[in-house]
Amino acid sequence: MNRLLNTLMLLGIGAAVVASFAYLSIDLGALADNANLKQMGAYAQRFLSPDLSPAYLKAVGHGALETIAMSAVGTLLAAVLGLALALPAAGRLGWPLQSASRLLLNALRAVPELVWAALMVFAAGLGPNAGTLALALHTVGVLGRLFAEALENTPSQAADAIRLQGGSALWAFCYGTLPNLMPQLLAYTLYRWENNIRMASVLGFVGAGGLGQMLYVSLSLFQEAQGSTVILAMLVLVFTVDTLSSWSRQRWVKA
Repeated sequence: MNRLLNTLMLLGIGAAVVASFAYLSIDLGALADNANLKQMGAYAQRFLSPDLSPAYLKAVGHGALETIAMSAVGTLLAAVLGLALALPAAGRLGWPLQSASRLLLNALRAVPELVWAALMVFAAGLGPNAGTLALALHTVGVLGRLFAEALENTPSQAADAIRLQGGSALWAFCYGTLPNLMPQLLAYTLYRWENNIRMASVLGFVGAGGLGQMLYVSLSLFQEAQGSTVILAMLVLVFTVDTLSSWSRQRWVKA
């Protein structure tokens, strides 16, 4: 019986693939046509010859710094606002605020960064301001939810002891809960910063500045050499940030 079901499933998948090719009218033979192969080869040759002129490298460097700034500021704003929303979301301020804050975090997280960027371009205009706001809004939803779950799972004995000694709720949180929670919060923030670096590199496709906007302009004008340089800059930037973030987590979080 299981063998029959597996066979039927494979036949169904094969039929779906064949139907997809037929519906999309994809002509695989045309891709292997001699003229098309020559055209693709010429395009690849142009694309694999990056523009390394000093003037363009300087412009790419400026775009890379803009991308890093967008991701750093957006992540920092998101970490602060996410922690502020995580307190009511974890039930520290009563169930009405818990329900409202969780609903807000879900709404912020449900909208992708590119959609936020498109909206922020209308609100803040073209440039890195829109990209920074888009990253911050989406990341608030992600970090706020992660921070809230971390708060819920943090032992409360230290904070309870401070309250029993007459300390306020604020002092109990700052000195009883936050020290135990800080390594986890820092790990979440650094991980989201890595993700925001990658996302900031493509937000420019909707006019939000950074390397993504340079790549969009280059590809729109069929400037393959300039586009290749921007893609290489993106790869170097992401690799560098990943390495630094991993080192930071090992040094600060696991210490």
